[in-house]
Amino acid sequence: MTLPADDLTLASYLRAVRGRLVPESLGLPGGGVRRVPGLRREEVAVLGGLSVDYYTRLEQGREVSPGAAVLVGIADGLELEGDERDHLFALAGLMAPSRLPRVARSVTPALGQLLDSWSTHPAFVIDPVHDVLAANALARAVYAPFERFDNLVRMTFLDPVARRFHVDWARAADSTVASLRAATTEFGADPRLLRLVADVNDASPDFAELWSTQRVQRKTTTGKRFAHDEVGRLDFDAHTFAVQGAPGLQLVVYGCEAGSGTARALVLLSVGAVETSRISQ
Repeated sequence: MTLPADDLTLASYLRAVRGRLVPESLGLPGGGVRRVPGLRREEVAVLGGLSVDYYTRLEQGREVSPGAAVLVGIADGLELEGDERDHLFALAGLMAPSRLPRVARSVTPALGQLLDSWSTHPAFVIDPVHDVLAANALARAVYAPFERFDNLVRMTFLDPVARRFHVDWARAADSTVASLRAATTEFGADPRLLRLVADVNDASPDFAELWSTQRVQRKTTTGKRFAHDEVGRLDFDAHTFAVQGAPGLQLVVYGCEAGSGTARALVLLSVGAVETSRISQ
């Protein structure tokens, strides 16, 4: 069996990709009558920032040497990642430029279920902006003194509770800023990250001073010392793990010594978390 003559050409690949994509998956309106499955050429041209005439010539094989900028536009517009993106460039005789992975914006149901199954360990997931994307009931109970458990940076610098919650606030603040600075190494172009830095920098002189030192340190295994309004002192070892398959996300799990005062306090917080859950239902 032989392959069609144009099976391994850029034109063929573009036609195949266009034919299997669903308009709704790229934010385009679906519905209506479409003569063929997939996207229209006009839609791909708009997504890629190209003229319809130029894109048509690409698909028809009349333009065989597009520049890297053209391919970047098409790849970004069609949300081609990894091997598919590399293949697009290879067919044009080019090497795909290095590209940062798209930051995950949500936690999978499976990971959410895993968090909920940990009844003795506070655990939560954050993104590069330090937004809390998911947390189990015990983590929410630990951070209950805060007005909102939503973003670790805003909580540390903009919520007055932070200064009495963190036993050593200065150390916690320094660690938080260093971790945020580390996130800019990979995700500094993320407008959400830039906006967070600008907002907190304007609102908190303490943040501005620490940010200016440009200290960089990724989250690792570290000690956390809290003074909780309801159960008193909490001493944890905080473990941070990269979430595989979800670029930019980190899983943070708090552990403590068995039989310690913190372990006993977690039992009390756990009971309170269960009661709160029942009431909310």
